[in-house]
Amino acid sequence: MADLFLVRHGETEWSRSGRHTGWTDVPLTDHGREEARRLVPLIRAQRIGAAFVSPSQRARETAELIGLHDAQVDVRVDADLREWDYGGYEGITTVEIQRERPGWFLFTDGVAPGPPDHPGETPEQVGERADRMLAKADAAIADREGCVLLVAHGHFLRVLTARRLGLPAADGALFQLATGALCRLGTEHGRPVIAGWNVRPGS
Repeated sequence: MADLFLVRHGETEWSRSGRHTGWTDVPLTDHGREEARRLVPLIRAQRIGAAFVSPSQRARETAELIGLHDAQVDVRVDADLREWDYGGYEGITTVEIQRERPGWFLFTDGVAPGPPDHPGETPEQVGERADRMLAKADAAIADREGCVLLVAHGHFLRVLTARRLGLPAADGALFQLATGALCRLGTEHGRPVIAGWNVRPGS
């Protein structure tokens, strides 16, 4: 089982204000770009054999700014890394949702139905995508040296972490993840563990 490095994209206007950002293609802020650039020394210190990136521009720009392309890494864009489909809650903050649904919590309650092309996902559906992504990451590194790096989104990477650890998708709630942060999922005695979390130089 290869080590996995996870990078959440840098700050956007919507992430800064707490708006749920699934399919809306919001760009990085200047601060978000700087968050990404600060990760360059940490990325260069690793031997990365393969990288997968969400198709969203905020993830693709983050991948470029952390130097993946300069390092001549095999970088693949993969739709399974896209953020949670928030359905009817796209662009809405938790505070606003809880005015209508007191006590609402994404990881247990899911989302309201959205338009036909973005109907929303349950935690279990996001977990299924995470499982597929983990299988692809493991397969990509099976015949080469190094680790795998994933550049994606906060809620999705939290679910992926839970699944890597053998936990239900809803347990992604346990892993708060900041923008522009680097995490490492490794092994100890053959079992998956969190080897580093929310690493942000200068923070």
